[in-house]
Amino acid sequence: MPTAILTGQPVPGSSIESELRSLGFDVQHASGAADTETLLARVPAAERVAVVDARFVGHPHALRLGLTDPRFPLAAVPGAVTARPDGRQALTRAMARENSAGGGTALAVDSLADRITAALDADGATVHRPELGSLVAAVPADPQARNEARQAVAAVDDEAVRLKSAVKARDGFVTTFAISPYSRYIARWCARRGLTPNQVTTASLLTALIAAGCAATGTRGGFVAAGVLLIASFVLDCTDGQLARYSLQYSTLGAWLDATFDRAKEYAYYAGLALGAARGGDDVWALALGAMVLQTCRHVVDFSFNEANHDAAANTSPTAALSDRLDSVGWTVWLRRMIVLPIGERWAMIAVLTAVTTPRITFYVLLIGCAFAATYTTAGRVLRSLTRKATRTDRAAKALADLADSGPLADAGAKGLARTARRLPGFAAPALALLGGLAVVGTAAFTDFGGPWPLLGAIVYVLTSALAVARPLKGALDWLVPPFFRAAEYGTVLGLAAKADVNGALPAAFGLVAAVAYHHYDTVYRIRGDAGAPPQWLVRTAGGHEGRTLVITALAVLLTATQFKVALTVLAVAVALVVLVESIRFWVAAHKVGAPAVHDEGEPA
Repeated sequence: MPTAILTGQPVPGSSIESELRSLGFDVQHASGAADTETLLARVPAAERVAVVDARFVGHPHALRLGLTDPRFPLAAVPGAVTARPDGRQALTRAMARENSAGGGTALAVDSLADRITAALDADGATVHRPELGSLVAAVPADPQARNEARQAVAAVDDEAVRLKSAVKARDGFVTTFAISPYSRYIARWCARRGLTPNQVTTASLLTALIAAGCAATGTRGGFVAAGVLLIASFVLDCTDGQLARYSLQYSTLGAWLDATFDRAKEYAYYAGLALGAARGGDDVWALALGAMVLQTCRHVVDFSFNEANHDAAANTSPTAALSDRLDSVGWTVWLRRMIVLPIGERWAMIAVLTAVTTPRITFYVLLIGCAFAATYTTAGRVLRSLTRKATRTDRAAKALADLADSGPLADAGAKGLARTARRLPGFAAPALALLGGLAVVGTAAFTDFGGPWPLLGAIVYVLTSALAVARPLKGALDWLVPPFFRAAEYGTVLGLAAKADVNGALPAAFGLVAAVAYHHYDTVYRIRGDAGAPPQWLVRTAGGHEGRTLVITALAVLLTATQFKVALTVLAVAVALVVLVESIRFWVAAHKVGAPAVHDEGEPA
């Protein structure tokens, strides 16, 4: 149990002790700095500890934000400071300074908690200070100031602020205006009944899988039920994040589950639509696989661009300035958020089209919409990259190299071609990745199945891939390299499976691409959580993007169409088992050892 040490003389009528207990703290009292240091040393090192001024006046949610957020080693609000186990050493050192003869911060600060916070700042420690907005957190110096602070607390509805802050600050139009106005109340209902965000996330997944099963029936009633359940799944998907923000239940495992389940739900639903169409005599597996490929490549563009630029120096451009100016015009903000088809708009469109049209029409509209959104976002990012003069870091180059997912063939080739790569122009890396991808995808899609051309295209792809990553990816457009690799690998599988023209080849290809895409998403989530890329043995076992592409094209040359279908199925199962077992092992272990909690507040997926 976390411990809160109340310092100073208690104030008659103060509710601070009961508020701390309601937040889960065991409350102990200290009369001064020496007593506080003694009590602090007694708290087990594996537990959170807080130092709170007994005169504190403020909203309960201000205390909650300042003292219970699991994402930050050190945090503070006026009159209170806290440390997780990984921040205890810094807190203990600051406390010792305050208690030493002649120590302290030399500041005219009456509150011990605030003096400790100032000492932490002086030591160079990173102390999180939450945005309180209209919430009150203060240590009044006299009865009049205390009365004024209490009036300020009474003037603001703590629960209303808490509910509002449960909603993601930046979200899509559908989510903001059609879901969040009521899903936040579902989140509060869940919090009051002790439900966790992970339980709500799991309920959302199960609902989406049932929706996919309804779509797979191929009946009009099944399609209508599927659309309704998909919307219900999305409501729960919004609720889990809002519950996490409402109750500050952030976790490494929760962030991973939320992100991976979103992809699993959407792609399982694509498969359900394809199965339902097949029951009606319409084969749309190529469209389903194409939609998954396009959506995955869109996400890789997002991830790569953000990783390449989030810590770049001089990271400005006229295009970015224009975007900022447009954000000041209200209607353009929502228009631009809608046309990129974030998850809310996309799932609403899919649900409605499923209920009132056919799977084929649903996929046609989805592909057109996602293609337009991908063109819009990618073009804007290319313009930003070309018009800014940014200096990208070694960390960004490593992140892009990890996202590239190069296997042993590309790594070996890169070492041999390093000198050649250094003589190439700055745009060479994305150009080589694009040309190599076009070679293998073009030969797979436009030549006869079983011919040698796709294999020759794959050999070219291996060479261009190696040359593309032979030097650090720090160029203006080098963030395009990972998405070009994804499009090449997935597109090759799609092209060869379509050309095989045998029943079951495209569903097998769908399974293989889904397994590989999971591996690529898992890489992204590890990087986002500052956990590093997957281990090298996993990347080598999976073959890397170029190795898998070469193997698949070789199988298409050596095997009959029916045998190729079986080979795709076997590869899908093998890749899925390897990456899933390692991924689950990693994230569960990270959760158990108390890895820093993360939560994605970025662009809607």
